[in-house]
Amino acid sequence: MLEFCLFCASLFLSIVPVCPIIDSLSHIHYFTKQTEEEGAGQSITWMQDCVVSLSPCSDLLVVAREQKAVFLSAKWRTDDSGREEMTLAVSWSGTLSTEEGECVSSVICVPLASQKRSSTGRPDWTCVVVGFSSGYVRFYTENGVLLLAQLLNEDPVLRLKCRTYEIPRHPGVTEQHEELSILYPSALVTIDGFSLFQSLRACRNQVARAAAAGSDAIQPPPLAYKKWGLQDMDTIVDHSSVGIMTLCVFDQMKNASILGGFHASVKGSPPAMSQYIAVGGGPYTGFYYAVEGSSQPLLSHVALAVASKLTSALFSAASGWLGWKNKNEEDPAQKQKPKVEPATPLAVRFGLPDSRRHGESICLSPCNTLAGVTDDFGRVTLLDLARGIAIRMWKGYRDAQLGWVQVSEGRGERESSPSAPLPRRHAQFLVIYAPRRGILEVWGTQQGPRVGAFTVGKHCRLLYAGYRLMGVNSVTSQGWQLHTQQVCLLDPTTGALRTVTVPFHLALSDKKSERAKDMHLLKKLTTILRSRDVDEAKSVLLDIKHPAIKKQALESLLSNKNAPVSCLTNITRALHDSLKERDPEAVDEALLQLCSSQLKLLQLYTDIQQLHSAADTDTSSELDSLEGIEEDLSRLGPTLQRYAQLTSRPSVSFAQDSPDSPLPARAFLSQLECTEDGEVRVVRGADTEWNQLGSFLFWGCLSGESPLRRVCDTLQQTGVSPQQLLSLLLSVWLHREKDVLKKPEETVRNLHTLLITLSNMKGAVEESWDPQSVSPWWQQVRTACVQSHSAAAALLAALVAHYAVKASITSRSEWEAVSLELEQWAVCVRQLEDVLVLQTLLWVPPPQGTAGGATAQCSVKTLLEGGRGGIADSIAKWVFRQDLAPERLKEILQRREEKEGDDNSEHHFRLAGCLFLAPLNTLKSNPLSAAVAELLVAVCRRFPDSLSPDLLFAHCCWEYVVQWNKDPEVQIHTFSSDRQGQSETDRNRLCRRDVGMGDKAMTSFLGSCVQLLQILMEADSGVEEVPPPELCVEEVWCGAEGPASIAELALEQRGVHYPLVQHHCLLASLLYAAMTFSLRVKPLSLFDSKVRSGMHVSTFKLRYLLRVLTGWVQAIDDNPSSATGPGSPPLPSTGPRADWWPSMCLELGSLLQVNPDILRRHLVCELYSQGLDLRAEEAMLEVEDKDVLGSQLLVLTGQRLSYSLLHSQSQTQPAMELLARLPPTLCTWLKAMDPSELRCPMVPLSQSSRLVSRLIEILPENHGQYSLALHLLEAVEALTTED
Repeated sequence: MLEFCLFCASLFLSIVPVCPIIDSLSHIHYFTKQTEEEGAGQSITWMQDCVVSLSPCSDLLVVAREQKAVFLSAKWRTDDSGREEMTLAVSWSGTLSTEEGECVSSVICVPLASQKRSSTGRPDWTCVVVGFSSGYVRFYTENGVLLLAQLLNEDPVLRLKCRTYEIPRHPGVTEQHEELSILYPSALVTIDGFSLFQSLRACRNQVARAAAAGSDAIQPPPLAYKKWGLQDMDTIVDHSSVGIMTLCVFDQMKNASILGGFHASVKGSPPAMSQYIAVGGGPYTGFYYAVEGSSQPLLSHVALAVASKLTSALFSAASGWLGWKNKNEEDPAQKQKPKVEPATPLAVRFGLPDSRRHGESICLSPCNTLAGVTDDFGRVTLLDLARGIAIRMWKGYRDAQLGWVQVSEGRGERESSPSAPLPRRHAQFLVIYAPRRGILEVWGTQQGPRVGAFTVGKHCRLLYAGYRLMGVNSVTSQGWQLHTQQVCLLDPTTGALRTVTVPFHLALSDKKSERAKDMHLLKKLTTILRSRDVDEAKSVLLDIKHPAIKKQALESLLSNKNAPVSCLTNITRALHDSLKERDPEAVDEALLQLCSSQLKLLQLYTDIQQLHSAADTDTSSELDSLEGIEEDLSRLGPTLQRYAQLTSRPSVSFAQDSPDSPLPARAFLSQLECTEDGEVRVVRGADTEWNQLGSFLFWGCLSGESPLRRVCDTLQQTGVSPQQLLSLLLSVWLHREKDVLKKPEETVRNLHTLLITLSNMKGAVEESWDPQSVSPWWQQVRTACVQSHSAAAALLAALVAHYAVKASITSRSEWEAVSLELEQWAVCVRQLEDVLVLQTLLWVPPPQGTAGGATAQCSVKTLLEGGRGGIADSIAKWVFRQDLAPERLKEILQRREEKEGDDNSEHHFRLAGCLFLAPLNTLKSNPLSAAVAELLVAVCRRFPDSLSPDLLFAHCCWEYVVQWNKDPEVQIHTFSSDRQGQSETDRNRLCRRDVGMGDKAMTSFLGSCVQLLQILMEADSGVEEVPPPELCVEEVWCGAEGPASIAELALEQRGVHYPLVQHHCLLASLLYAAMTFSLRVKPLSLFDSKVRSGMHVSTFKLRYLLRVLTGWVQAIDDNPSSATGPGSPPLPSTGPRADWWPSMCLELGSLLQVNPDILRRHLVCELYSQGLDLRAEEAMLEVEDKDVLGSQLLVLTGQRLSYSLLHSQSQTQPAMELLARLPPTLCTWLKAMDPSELRCPMVPLSQSSRLVSRLIEILPENHGQYSLALHLLEAVEALTTED
């Protein structure tokens, strides 16, 4: 019995660069136990007697001999040096034969694709298909578990082969189906790949379920197969299933005329046929064609074998498997072999007759067009399967083993075509292993030369599968990377498993070998650049012959980030000189032009670097035109300083994005190019790269570290347009605002000198420019400043440009004329000053704990595009970020009005304050620093019309509505409530489910809705008395174009429908009261029949309002003892304890047509019941029907006295004596009273005495209960005297 173990070794064959490379995959070390019949001399040739099969994925190797087999699976292992490597280790070994005398005759390993969506092309599992000499074909898992067995023919299985799905490379190519073919001496069985794939998956799942359940009762699915009887050949030893093919019309007519003669008929469309090639003897090679549909698939009864115990992987435990019982356990009926279906005869169409030659094997090419055949004469014949002829023959390859390698053309090699990109090409190489000579050769087909030869052992095995994963189709293969090996060589002496890799360029013809060498040199250059060894790149670049590849190599070198500038210059100059030395007609003009342009750019890069590193700097002589700018800088100094402080907050950035990082040469070359005229043109790229280029050119000049005039002269000599230089200068100025503000005076002077120098260049300012028109040059500066979000840098640039334009116009004439250009600069400077102050305010950080948010960055362009309300909208967002209370904002704006002397300031705040109060009433007061408040006042002064109180409050109101809409619960201030318990959690859950916010947030929201609706009604009532406001804009901002402001939209709206708003206000008030006091009510049932059609109402008005008053009385009784003192404590203005709830109930009662006196009497009784006598006396003054109130209070007084005399736990002896002295009528009446109806029965007797006195005052003498009130007064006075 053969046993194997596996370990890994590193082996690399030394070969010439143009030959294929063989990589070592693993190293097999075998040891075998010699039997008595075997000698020691067979220890080397043992592999020749074995059947070996390797999975295309190289993860499973099967070695079988006679009845035994070993399965080796891929595993990771750590060697002695600690390096992890892939090895093939024994995963199962045992006996496969079950029939007496049968041996293994053929084995293949078929990987099955995974059906999961996350699969990337790796197999799910591998099925081992084994053919036996008994005719059985059995299918196993990687662990040796038998899945199913099938007896398809009683002859020995000669060869097993598989064909899997391949994506058609060309349109019109027939898509081939998957198939497993089994060759017998006189028959060929083909099993459809899709049916086999499903059956194997089903059997594997059933085996797993049976093993888990401990059962072996399994019904395997049947296999669909076709069986052909190959005729007209003496012997058959090997075959190939080419697949489905269709003849062209000419071949169809030719075959019909040859077979049928002159009167033969031809069908309209050529039939589809399956082509099979058989090799053997008589004839040497036979071609068979089976027309599709000529034979129906056969369904077999599959004998499924399942292990009853899976604890052992050895086949010695096969006695418990279904159909694999021992001889003593087998039934006589089970010894009978399954029925074998007869074969469909299939005659040979034609062949290659050679009576003395006998074929030994056939190997089909990956594209199914060629095949290699070996014979007993030591020849290898190459067949053209489409034409059925031999096109090439090799001699001296006795016992040869064949394989194919298909190589695809590298991506991008044909994309340089001037037309549409050509499809990728494929090349095929025939691999021949000659064991007699111990050599492995690689040949190009069809007439290609030998591209490689390697000396290997004489006892190796060439393993070529010829297929890949089964179960793949055109849909599942999209995006997969199938990792499969094509040809491997197994050496039993060293245990090494090598794969053959062939470069594509070896398939090119001799005339293209120079291009192939250039491609190799290009790849070598890429490797050199990665290793940062740039010195060797020069010789490699000069060795390249092809101009296009040399150009590609030069571009790759120039784009390398590790190459120094001096090295790039030397290599480019050497290439340029080598091209100049050649014949001008043989030199590629494009390559020569590229070298010249890149040399010019590299020289410019070097000159600029040297100028920046120079110690001398020239002084400016244009300071005369800067007279007066010091005053502007001193005026703007405090604002600039505050702006710089706010913008200098620390931030995180990458080092390569820093403006101080040096500009690499490749970045410089990528943004500049030379035109055909020799001028340099800047190519605008990303903003980061553009800013880096601008910093490289001009920042040294702006900071005073470089001679700016020499830099400008150097740039002017290259031919760069002044407009592009101006754009780069403004870009670096605006981008490096923080650095500019560190030394504003020095940088402003340098900027002025640069602007004057650039404007004096040829092509900058037109000589015919009329000052009464707009100059495109200065318009470019103005556009950059207007669009920039760097407010301070833009303002300084505009001031410098303004003075430069003024000096330029003055130089043209002796006196300063009124110019359109100057007017536009004056407007631009004023706008930028406004933006600077506004942006400074917006940069103020919000206080900790607020909602915050990103700081809004504004520019002149954004404010103009934001419409007339853009400025107010920016301030409104800032107010929200600052969590500024409306009272504080109103105070700040009043301060501005007082300073401006506006006598009508109160008019602005009366209505606007109410509008702003509705959404902002829940904000807490946020103290704002005096400096920030003054800054806000300064902004309002600069925008007196855009930030008028009405507009600002309206935008703030709308901003808070927008923010509340984003998160209702965060923006609504929730008050603290006394309501606790289990019901609160349930109500909170229901509120979230129905309206999307909690109960507390919902209560606060309803309160805000009530106030907002009341404001709308008040505004509608006074709309005729107050004239509509006039919306004005500052003169410099009159060009604002954009969406209409919220104020403009509001003025365009129609007036509200007062009755409808009143009904909504009533409904919101009812909902607010219900949520505040936790009342269960249907609000729509409280409306009368007049609005029944719109709200589906019924009548429960009085009861609801009485419950609201009761809830309010219970809410204010937090500390009853404090209410009984000399004065009632003040009540809050919000929440359930607010003092306006009684008046609100009376208003609701009038709207709901409820008698208000009933509500007043109920309020008085509830207050007395709660023990709040002082508040009750105040409410009693508003009651109109004193008689009814007196009767109600008489009962309440009796309940108090009854509790003191009869139900109090601290009853005294005088009280009992007093009870005995009372009149019987009064005593009986007191006993009938129920003190439990009082919420606060324990009140001082002084309050009860005061209450009885009030009763005597409000009850008339003729009242039926007046005498009872007198008796109560006497009883209370007597009880008070005794206490």
